[in-house]
Amino acid sequence: MTILVTGFGPFGRWKVNPSERVVQALAKQAHLRGEGDLVTEILPTEYVRAGKRIRQLLRRIRPGAVVCLGVAFARRAISLERIALNLDDDPLPDNAGQIRSGCLIVRGGAAAYWSTLPLEQLRRALVKRGIPVTVSNHAGAYLCNHVFYLARHEMELLGNHAPCGFIHVPGLRSRRGTSKTIPLNQMVEAIECCLQVLRRRSRS
Repeated sequence: MTILVTGFGPFGRWKVNPSERVVQALAKQAHLRGEGDLVTEILPTEYVRAGKRIRQLLRRIRPGAVVCLGVAFARRAISLERIALNLDDDPLPDNAGQIRSGCLIVRGGAAAYWSTLPLEQLRRALVKRGIPVTVSNHAGAYLCNHVFYLARHEMELLGNHAPCGFIHVPGLRSRRGTSKTIPLNQMVEAIECCLQVLRRRSRS
């Protein structure tokens, strides 16, 4: 089974995007272990280019599972997202300078898509490891939700019923170490744990 894992590069005033660091670490681990089932990609933090790229990847790879990652700086735990909305609506410009307000992602598309990742199984697996985790009902209305929605929409168009969804990681700890967020190595462990769950499901 091929698993596609995506993250985003830096954007706005944030010079480091932990979702990018997590994806890079997973790719390195897979290479060292000789695992050929993982395909990773850092998406541009731009509405048009990110949307085009995720659709290209899904059409070319036809993955057996899709895990899209992004950062939610204010959160303090791994957030398993339930719902993708057909809506771009955020005052923050993307890296191309584009601001979207009240825009449909796909005209005539479904109002929303549910994640098809096994969220409760993922949650239980992370709790068992002592990793802070929550199930979230709102992925925002910026690039994370944009890619989440387009990934699910494209999977529907392709008739691909493989697990597909979005996971938010929190921001990185500050240099002073005063933030209550989880460290990067635990974020990597969390997503690797989720991938293990997906691999086991595919074999059962």
